[in-house]
Amino acid sequence: MGIREDVQYEGGPHVGDLIINILLGFTVICLPLTVGAIVRAIWLRYRITDRRISITGGWLGRDRSDVIYSQVSKIVKVPRALGIWGDMVVTLKDGSRLEMKAVPRFRELYDYMNERIAAKADKKPPKTKSA
Repeated sequence: MGIREDVQYEGGPHVGDLIINILLGFTVICLPLTVGAIVRAIWLRYRITDRRISITGGWLGRDRSDVIYSQVSKIVKVPRALGIWGDMVVTLKDGSRLEMKAVPRFRELYDYMNERIAAKADKKPPKTKSA
């Protein structure tokens, strides 16, 4: 019996990222970008819930990163393709970063995640001074 989570987004990167990179792949210079987009489209999956951010990726989808909102210090978004999709960088309190490439509905998800971070920050007990 697990904890119930409300899923805000579950899926892969935006399909437009794949299409544009395949079109750019007809030039020899952009072939590495095309291969990267194909690998992302096949094996990268995002799951954003009210409790955490989960990213499954890597070769054959074997790597998984789970981050709860209390570990997040800030999130930065960067629009791509005229703002249709975007990239996000989640910075954790220990200084490490988690990149999310070609996220669909990135503005909506950015606002959703920032609300969760603010809610977790409000729930922290106040620090007490010890003499």
